[in-house]
Amino acid sequence: MTTVWIIEDNAIYRTATLRALQRVPDIKTVLGMQSCEEALESLDAGNVPDVVLLDIGLPGIDGIEGIGRIKSRVPTLSILILTVFEDDDKIFRAICAGASGYLLKSEPIEKVIEAIAQARNGGATINSRVASRVLAMFANLAPDRKDYGLSDRERSVLECMAKGLVRKQIAKELALNPHTTDYIMRCIYRKLHVHGATAAVALAVRERLIEREPNEG
Repeated sequence: MTTVWIIEDNAIYRTATLRALQRVPDIKTVLGMQSCEEALESLDAGNVPDVVLLDIGLPGIDGIEGIGRIKSRVPTLSILILTVFEDDDKIFRAICAGASGYLLKSEPIEKVIEAIAQARNGGATINSRVASRVLAMFANLAPDRKDYGLSDRERSVLECMAKGLVRKQIAKELALNPHTTDYIMRCIYRKLHVHGATAAVALAVRERLIEREPNEG
């Protein structure tokens, strides 16, 4: 069962999303918060969700700064951006900060529910329009191949991540123990100096560390 927090200052959208998610059998608890400050207070009190849906345009601490503050408290927490913003700067900053996915508020609720399930299992979901722009942004940064010291097994796991497979699927695909898979993924993040699967795949494509195209779903 999954615990979800929604950090959203628009009360109408927050309430509508809460009600929709509360009807999902696999989601145990859904809590709505109107600011990052409120979420940070709850984290400091010892409450930790599985997945956070986070808006960017928040009063006080905005969503992008909020990612860093939340991750500093719970590095493994999956944070999905759910916003109206599509500009390159916010997309780039959110993913580099450690967002596990980037969705637009125009997405159908079924897409949000699917993204929550993927994030819970270590996967990442990104809007298809946003995905192509992410790759373009990363591709323009550094065209030369670099050696990040990835082992063959780490490259294999990275290729599975690029295909959109989540942790359990990667373990099955490569005949690995799930705990081993989790360790390898953390090694990949460390070597690539990123904080999540989306950024790892985008950087891997940019640096030509893998040949496969990432899942744009």
